[in-house]
Amino acid sequence: MIYLLDLPLDVVAHSHSDAARSAQQLAETVAEALREAIESHGRASLVVSGGRSPVAFFQCLSRAELDWSQVVVSLADERWVDPRSTQSNEYLVCNYLLQGRAASASFIGLHQPADSLEAAAEAAESALEALPQPIDVLVLGMGEDGHTASLFPDSPNLAQALDPEGSRRCLPMQAPTEPRERLTLTAPMLLAARHQLLVISGTAKVETLRRAIAGNDVREMPIRAFLHYPLEIHWHPE
Repeated sequence: MIYLLDLPLDVVAHSHSDAARSAQQLAETVAEALREAIESHGRASLVVSGGRSPVAFFQCLSRAELDWSQVVVSLADERWVDPRSTQSNEYLVCNYLLQGRAASASFIGLHQPADSLEAAAEAAESALEALPQPIDVLVLGMGEDGHTASLFPDSPNLAQALDPEGSRRCLPMQAPTEPRERLTLTAPMLLAARHQLLVISGTAKVETLRRAIAGNDVREMPIRAFLHYPLEIHWHPE
């Protein structure tokens, strides 16, 4: 279980009995952090990850009582596909999070009309200027290869994306699985987030996290870049 891991000092872990409880608790945690950000500086920014697992979390969060008109939502990464595709993270956010109470939130997508992935990343870079920064709340996932967002081991732009002195907000990336062409926020932008959360499920992800904690090479397992900053982990069984 995740509570048996020897976690870095700044990392707090929560184990939940099932996916539904995890989604509800995560939604409550995120909603409270967004309320605090609005009270503190008038607006709040929320950056989330895609995939299949966040749907229940998105649905719970969309029902949260807060001033959604002062929240700007964006993505940690995106697949370079039509935003109307079910493979798109934008599709996921628009159909499951930006509903109900949360429909009044603003959204900044990473997919921008362009002739190439590189040009799309540059367009996303400009669009992200409208995102209140530093990010107030960041919700990440993690793959069994140790990637997070679209920071994949062995991707051609990984070193640039992980560079702590890098100036780019968004870069094109190559995933090992289809669709390969991705866009990702860079580590400097993600690591500046005020409240960072990592959501994982199943024993395989715990073993991945264990291997990540035991090593230091961030290019081998990019999630390592996030394990020595204030981080809150939420875990539940498959």
